[in-house]
Amino acid sequence: MKEAIVLLNMGGPNNLGEVEMFLHNMFNDPYIIRTKSSLLRRFIAGLITLTRAEKSQDIYRQIGGKSPLVGYTIALVEALQKSIGNNTVVDFVMRYTPPMADEVCKRLKEQGIEKVYLIPLYPQYSSTTTQSSLDDFESTAQRIGWDVITVEIKHFFARETYNLCLLERIKETLDGDNAESFDIIFSAHGLPQKIVDQGDPYQRQVVAHVELIKTLMQEKGFNFNGIHLAYQSKVGPMKWLEPSLETALRELQNKRVIIVPIAFTIDNSETDFELSIEYAEVAHTLGYESYRVCRCPNEHPLFVRTLTELYEKMK
Repeated sequence: MKEAIVLLNMGGPNNLGEVEMFLHNMFNDPYIIRTKSSLLRRFIAGLITLTRAEKSQDIYRQIGGKSPLVGYTIALVEALQKSIGNNTVVDFVMRYTPPMADEVCKRLKEQGIEKVYLIPLYPQYSSTTTQSSLDDFESTAQRIGWDVITVEIKHFFARETYNLCLLERIKETLDGDNAESFDIIFSAHGLPQKIVDQGDPYQRQVVAHVELIKTLMQEKGFNFNGIHLAYQSKVGPMKWLEPSLETALRELQNKRVIIVPIAFTIDNSETDFELSIEYAEVAHTLGYESYRVCRCPNEHPLFVRTLTELYEKMK
């Protein structure tokens, strides 16, 4: 049986011309805009795209004219392919920008792939990310008549290898300095409180993840001055998970901080712009002596090992 591993992520514009596509596809996702009327959803998506496209293009212009997400994902795919060997194909699908499910499913079908291991690159499960990506792939396979067996992973935040990878990124960011002189803020992508109240487990898993890393840091002798959790990337007027990262930065007495983007595995505009530029300016205004942002796992060998372990567990 010919098999493939497919990594799933939300995607990001590969150039400035894809910014509108990215916004329209994201806000037209029924897992994101939860209205019963598809017509109303398309109207809302169009309105958001119209009002946000220019600002979003400016954001991507400041980080090189595109999202870094696809480039890092290609490097990760190549490293994972090397790790598991050539008997299993490794590929990836983006939810809102190319390469999308239609293109990849058709290619894998033509290659005679009969079984696919789906690994969403979201450490914690949310219907807005994990389930949206899984459903997108499987509905596309069904639509094109590809009778493929799929095996899914829903989350991996509790895997020790993955958390050792995060610890390595934290160590890199400390760069030899004493952890006790820094506070650390785990910054997770926000989510509307309404979605959490409807039963989405994302917040519970984020909290559990922070506790696991706290324990691991203590075991490895990383004793930070304080450990905190905050949320970023709020959109719109509705109530989102709290505290916001800006609130956390304002309330922190110690003006030396390391930010860990705990909900992302691959660097993107939320890390390269929002955390590393936008919030860096906030921290500077607030008088921070040191404001540092950890890189995401990206193609780190321990992340490659994590994905290899997940694949072996799923077999």
